[in-house]
Amino acid sequence: MRNKTLINRAIFIISLLFTFAVNAVNTQSQDVTLSGDFIQGGLIVGNATKAVEKASIDGVKVPIHPNSKLFAFGFGRDAKAKSVFKISYKDGTQEQLNLDIAQREYKVDKVNGVESKYVSPPESVLQRIRNDSAIVKQARAGLSFRTDFTGDVVKPAQGRLSGVYGSQRVFNGVPKRPHFGMDIAAKTGTKVIAPWSGKVMLAEHDLYYSGGTLIVDHGMGITTTYIHLSALHVKAGDVVEQGQLVAEIGATGRVTGPHLDWRLNWFNRRLDPQLLLP
Repeated sequence: MRNKTLINRAIFIISLLFTFAVNAVNTQSQDVTLSGDFIQGGLIVGNATKAVEKASIDGVKVPIHPNSKLFAFGFGRDAKAKSVFKISYKDGTQEQLNLDIAQREYKVDKVNGVESKYVSPPESVLQRIRNDSAIVKQARAGLSFRTDFTGDVVKPAQGRLSGVYGSQRVFNGVPKRPHFGMDIAAKTGTKVIAPWSGKVMLAEHDLYYSGGTLIVDHGMGITTTYIHLSALHVKAGDVVEQGQLVAEIGATGRVTGPHLDWRLNWFNRRLDPQLLLP
């Protein structure tokens, strides 16, 4: 088991080294720089040297900051190996960058002992689940022009890494959706701090699957999510500073033990928060 773990870590490190090599190739442009992880789950921050009119990634619109030069986007879990970024400048010129996206292999986690109502929810709670999904989607849909995401990130909680982005989970033998967060296992009550500054878009104490849930906006479609919380120290509408206490780790919702499930999104596209850390 230990050898297998070491091999998996080696594969992940090699994939990241490959990503750094890809970065050098992908950012060759006189007028725009794309910085970040060119890998499935990676976040990209763009900066242009002249005013931008519009941009897109694989046909999906990329919002531009009012300064006309800053933007961001991300690659989902199953992003293809080739991606096309198009940008049009206000001086009438256009540019296309063909991007190479590193591919990843995801592990399968088998978790037993989960309450049956969370594996196969009864009909009586399906409407509640739909309502939960709707408010989460709405919290991530807005566009602000904050620029918190351009700074370095601090880890939101201290604890053991117990789950990784992209892994396929099987609850009590039933395959479920891939896991889209980074799990940090720690005792209930462990502090959760804001990794970036931002504005709280959602603060709910009891969603069906995620329990105590917090979503914070960092600008340009980028949000972070914190779930399974035992306590929330902020409310929707609050502006938080990096390092500020925002919540406490718990075991609420669909869990087998206390931990923080930390997630990163570009609008509704799910990214890997672990790639943000040194």
